[in-house]
Amino acid sequence: MHTILIVEDEPAQAEMLSYNLESAGFRILLANNGEEGLMMASENIPDAIVLDWMLPGLSGIEVCRQLRNITTTRDIPILMLTARGEEEDRVRGIETGADDYVVKPYSPREVVARVKGLLRRANPSMSHETLEYADISMDLAQHKVSRAGKGIHLGPIEYKLLKTFISKPGRVFSRDRLLDLVWGREVYVEDRTVDVHIRRLRKALNDGGAKDLIRTVRGEGYAIDADK
Repeated sequence: MHTILIVEDEPAQAEMLSYNLESAGFRILLANNGEEGLMMASENIPDAIVLDWMLPGLSGIEVCRQLRNITTTRDIPILMLTARGEEEDRVRGIETGADDYVVKPYSPREVVARVKGLLRRANPSMSHETLEYADISMDLAQHKVSRAGKGIHLGPIEYKLLKTFISKPGRVFSRDRLLDLVWGREVYVEDRTVDVHIRRLRKALNDGGAKDLIRTVRGEGYAIDADK
């Protein structure tokens, strides 16, 4: 299930967006100002952000700019919501880092469709049955993994970890984020459990002396990165 962060200060708009996106199958996080939005984005790493331009205090444009300057949030798709319809304003929003733009008043169905479009573009490989990165290939239909043409046996947790990494190469996932994505929010697992399964994944992928593609970022988490 994809997680969408909504940053909207108007209660009626926030409720309407939450209802429609939840009805479409998304998990919702809600922030009512820019500062809270930045904090929640950094702590939870949502799959996409619906961001209002006109926010009290820190504006949506500034939130967008700061998100693009943070390693863990710079690639999150952002849909900007605004009453500003002039071309110059739309261009400014896109240049600041927004991926798409909806002008108020908008249809809730349009917002849902735009969010789905952003997620498809952000994860193009996820629409196919095969994920590939460097010399690693994952056959999602047959649940098989190979490296340089050689089959690799992975446990279910290691398989989910690899799928998470390959879906967004280079992106650093914190331990907390991996716990949410791989184990689920309802399951209590200690942080060090992530490290244990990362070691197992490394061992399986590097069997035979292959290059280690899993990058450890001290104090941050892990990523798959062929250029490490």
